[in-house]
Amino acid sequence: QVQLAESGGGLVQAGGSLRLSCAASARTFGTYAMAWFRQFSGKEREFVAAISRMDLTRLYADSVKGRFTISRDNAKNTMYLQMNSLKPEDTGVYSCAANGGSVTRDSGEYDYWGQGTQVTVSS
Repeated sequence: QVQLAESGGGLVQAGGSLRLSCAASARTFGTYAMAWFRQFSGKEREFVAAISRMDLTRLYADSVKGRFTISRDNAKNTMYLQMNSLKPEDTGVYSCAANGGSVTRDSGEYDYWGQGTQVTVSS
């Protein structure tokens, strides 16, 4: 069982930056592939970025490539999402997720989810 807690969301103007964190309860954090997803009001959950267990592979949605950077610190049981050049369409609830298998864009493959943190980008 892994408990995940996101932090770092907030209100920012377009063009600004935010850094999200996802803290995991498990000391086995390094055995999980991790990912960020986001959900806009009334829309389906959308893949943002994912990172493999030992940070050998990073995946990004086309919409965030070049602006967002995913990273992890296995010694601190924490994953990060650095978001730069934010746009109003980046607004949503950002959730982190853990997968005991391989890194993937498929939300159905992730076993554990955090509660989410709200990101609002004003124009």
